[in-house]
Amino acid sequence: MTLKSIRSQVTGQTPRFTRFMQAGCMAALALCSTVTSGTAQNLFAPAAQVNDSVVTVYEMQQRVQLMSVLGGGITPKVALDTLIDERIKKDTAKRYEIEPNKDDIAAAITDFAKRGDLAPEQLLSLLAQNGVSSQSFRDFVVSGLAWRDYARARFAARVNVSEADIDRALRDNGPSGGLMVSMSEIFLPARDDAERAQSEQLAKQIAANPSISAFAAAARKYSVAPSREKSGRMTPSPIGNLPGPLRAAATTLKPGEVSAPLSTGNAIGIFQLRSLAEINTPTPTADSIEYAAYYIAGGHSEKGLAAAAKLRARIDTCDDLYGIAKNQPAEALDIDTLPMSQIPTDVAKELAQLDPGESSIALTRSNGETLVFLMLCERTFERTASVDREAVKTQILSTRIGALAESHLAELRADATIVIK
Repeated sequence: MTLKSIRSQVTGQTPRFTRFMQAGCMAALALCSTVTSGTAQNLFAPAAQVNDSVVTVYEMQQRVQLMSVLGGGITPKVALDTLIDERIKKDTAKRYEIEPNKDDIAAAITDFAKRGDLAPEQLLSLLAQNGVSSQSFRDFVVSGLAWRDYARARFAARVNVSEADIDRALRDNGPSGGLMVSMSEIFLPARDDAERAQSEQLAKQIAANPSISAFAAAARKYSVAPSREKSGRMTPSPIGNLPGPLRAAATTLKPGEVSAPLSTGNAIGIFQLRSLAEINTPTPTADSIEYAAYYIAGGHSEKGLAAAAKLRARIDTCDDLYGIAKNQPAEALDIDTLPMSQIPTDVAKELAQLDPGESSIALTRSNGETLVFLMLCERTFERTASVDREAVKTQILSTRIGALAESHLAELRADATIVIK
């Protein structure tokens, strides 16, 4: 559960507020079970000594409560470990005279509140209602800011992000931010008018009962796509990778809702949105895609699938297919680079789930008689919006500094004097 999902607590929706209060009480009970009856009487008793600093039982309780409210529930032991690390981080930053100022702290709290569409005072009020003091939350924010500034000061000069690094991140990993889309699919046969009419009627029946479990059951029963073995579940994909019709569906549907039927030649597809998840940076949109389609006789028969498996074992890149097809008719292999808008919908949907060098055998042609061995060669992204490249650069920089900082923290913790009370 995210911060945004708890915004309703400040608008008077009592049932959700009650659930959060219950979660907070359970967390407090879990905490109390980990300490002796004597220390439970004194919340300000020390839970751990970290060099010259003390972590109190009260701070443990507050952290458990805070993470419960923010949707990242943790055990008291994890809370104590986290607070020990934060003591080390804060003391190290202070030793180098790195302390966030009031403006930085206020800005961080404001940004944190915005994640849940809240004003800072609404967030603090919400936390107070759930037993978390404003000082505990402020300490949480200050620790993060101090360590971030210390890590940047210590490691930024050692990290360089080149244009080639950005290109590689976009090429190899696809979009690194924005929205990650989880969808399920059902493909129904439409090889002639009668079959299409029957499948369209079935699609309406499935869409009329759009629960996640009902759609999954329908996929297992009716779908002609290989994903029926996974209850219709597609591989989660950044929204920028999806073809236009699916991208539109993902942005207009609510979780559990089903799209209007999409025609893909000899089949019709319906898609259910399972979830949308935010990822760190804005998602660049795929501009064009180079892909290969090698056609194998036999469709999804045992012979066709065996030939596809043998082919997969022999190749690593699209260029390898030229050698495979060199003595065959020209129509046996298509390698194209096309704008997203010109790629057939069924092909684009499969390509959205692949990384360069990966392949799919979900599609057929000639009424199922020909299997399409589909391979993604390269995906390029729009470069017109420099803000996207800057966001990717910032993400790479942050990741590399973070890795160095985590290694440094492990060394600091190993050298620290830590006594658990």
